[in-house]
Amino acid sequence: MTEPGWPLIPREVLPAPVHPAPKGRRRTALSLPAGRQLSIFGVEAAEKSPADLAGLLAGPGRLGRMGGTARVAVRVDAAWRVHVLMEELVSRGLVVTWAPVTTDGVDEHVAELTAEPLEQTLAAEEQAEEPPEAPPDQTEEPAAEDLEDATVDKKVNAEPRTVSFEVRTAYSSRLDALARSWPPAADRLVLTGPQLRLWVAAAGSPRPEGYALGLDPDGILDKATDAALTRVGLAGTIQPGPAYVIAGRRRLARLAELVGERPAAAPERLWPGAAAA
Repeated sequence: MTEPGWPLIPREVLPAPVHPAPKGRRRTALSLPAGRQLSIFGVEAAEKSPADLAGLLAGPGRLGRMGGTARVAVRVDAAWRVHVLMEELVSRGLVVTWAPVTTDGVDEHVAELTAEPLEQTLAAEEQAEEPPEAPPDQTEEPAAEDLEDATVDKKVNAEPRTVSFEVRTAYSSRLDALARSWPPAADRLVLTGPQLRLWVAAAGSPRPEGYALGLDPDGILDKATDAALTRVGLAGTIQPGPAYVIAGRRRLARLAELVGERPAAAPERLWPGAAAA
């Protein structure tokens, strides 16, 4: 593919590519259901902007600075999140790439992303770990049960490790204003619909008690995030994960209204609209 900011995506790993919205496209008038008012914080009421990446930084996103430029990176746990974020960020005029990462950050064998079978990749390691040969005077053959157990152990050891993905922008002067204003004071952070949409795409998931938005493990912005979400009618609680959990039918409906319609690549059961139903 030749679109700016679009990486090569292995077909066996991610779903079909989602093309960025064409530039210069005129916004069309919105038709709302009878009785529904347009939210001033919702995605329908705001133009897309690089400042929307504040939604990623309010969650697990990371900010990098270099001179008068900045970039934002975030790790996600599913391929569909990569596609949604790629489309959203490219449509904001940013150059974006993605890369697979292992959960332990050390192992470089990623079975899902290589054409070579994992059994061949780990052949040398398995040979090195084989037990020494039995002494010459030991003539007893192993039992069939032992052979089956050994086969099962090898299959278990050959299972591919869980992988995640990192989506990151290139360093850009378009993100400099966001970098200079970050981190905000607790009373200065304002979260809009487009920002919440990116946050949900990166780290949102339903829970039995409501809908959870993944937080930065450092907890630096917990107070600011709680205050900002409360101001837009999404008061919740910080729970293990860490995550900010929003509960209650009215609040979940409010969240679904703010983030807008489900992207095509996102599973219906994981988007806020399903949690509010």
